[in-house]
Amino acid sequence: MLIGFFVIDGAFLWVQHPPVWERIGAVVGFGAILVLQLGHSFPEFLPGTRRYRHVTWVLQALLSIVPMLLVGDAWGGMQAFLAASAVLVFPAMLGRPLFGAVTVATFLGIVISGEDAVTLLYSTVDALLIALIVVGLSRMSDLIVKLHHSRAEWSRLAVAGERLRFARDLHDVLGFSLSAITLKCEPAYRLFAESPPKAQEELAHILRTSRKALADVRSVSRGYREMSLRGEADAAVSMLEAAGIRTTLRFDAGVLPGPVDTALATVLREGLTNMLRHSKAAHCGSTAERTAAGVRLTLVNDGVDGGAPSVPGSEANGGSGIGNLTTRISAVNGRLEAGARPDGRFELTAEVELLAAV
Repeated sequence: MLIGFFVIDGAFLWVQHPPVWERIGAVVGFGAILVLQLGHSFPEFLPGTRRYRHVTWVLQALLSIVPMLLVGDAWGGMQAFLAASAVLVFPAMLGRPLFGAVTVATFLGIVISGEDAVTLLYSTVDALLIALIVVGLSRMSDLIVKLHHSRAEWSRLAVAGERLRFARDLHDVLGFSLSAITLKCEPAYRLFAESPPKAQEELAHILRTSRKALADVRSVSRGYREMSLRGEADAAVSMLEAAGIRTTLRFDAGVLPGPVDTALATVLREGLTNMLRHSKAAHCGSTAERTAAGVRLTLVNDGVDGGAPSVPGSEANGGSGIGNLTTRISAVNGRLEAGARPDGRFELTAEVELLAAV
C-alpha cells in the first residue's frame, strides 16, 4: 500500500516533464522517504534505527519540506506520510498535535500556491485520508504481529498446563496402585513356603491391581479419567487389611455429580497413599457425608510421621501430594484442609459445595 501511494505521487511529478536532474532527485528523495516511512510503520523493518526514531522523523521532515521549495506542489504528497509518521513515532500527547500541524501546513501551502477551490479541497482531503490510512494499516500490522506472539505464548502455556495435568494424574494413579502392589507382594513372598494356595490368592489380587493400574495409565494418556468414591473405598479396604491396618468406613454421600465424585475419589486414593508412605498407622477411618451445602469427605489415621505434610498445600510447589489435591478440589469449587489434630491423629478433609460445583 505504501509503495502504491509513492508510485502515484511519483507519477504526478513525472507527467509534468521536469528536467532530468529533478527526476533523478525525485527518485532518490522518494526512495529515501519510503525507507524512512517503512521504518516508522514497521519498526522491525529497520530495527537498528528504532532508538533514533525521533531523529529519523526530523530527517523525513527535511526530505518532505525542503524539496517542495524547489519543485513546488508536485512534492506535496510527501507531507501526508510525514503527518502519519508523527503519530507513529511520538507519544499521543505530541504526535497528534504534530499530525494536525503538518496537515494545516499542507493546506496553507496549497492555498499559497494559488490553486482553485476544487483542487484545494481535493488535495487537502487526499492528504488527510492518506495519512489516516497509513496510520491505520501500520497499527493493524502491529496488532497482527502481537496477536501471533500471543497465540504462541498461549500455545506454550497450554502445553505446560497439559504436562502438569498429565504428571498430576500419573502421580495420583500410580501412587496408590504401586503401594497396593508392594503391600501385597511382601506377604505373598512369605506365604510361598507356608501356604502356597494363600500365596496364589495374593498373587491373583496383585495381578488384578496391576491390570487396573495399566488401565488407569491408559485413561490418563487419553486425557479423561472418571473415578468413583465408592469404588475407591472398596479397593482401599482390601489394601489396608493386607497392610494390617484396621479400617472404618462410613459413606452416606449418595449419588454425586461425575466431576465431584472423581475429585473426592482422588482425595481418598491420594490420602491413603500418603498415609502408607508417611505414617505407621494402625487404624484408619474415613467418612463421606452430606452437608447443608454439599458433601464432606474426611480421612483420619494415627501413627503420624513427622515428615508428613501438616498444612494445606504444603506440597503445592512440588507438584504432588496435598498440592495436587488442593488443585483438584478447587476445580470443583471446594476446599481442602490437612493437618495433625490435638489428639495426635492426622486428618484430611475435603468439602465441596454441590450447587456451585454443578
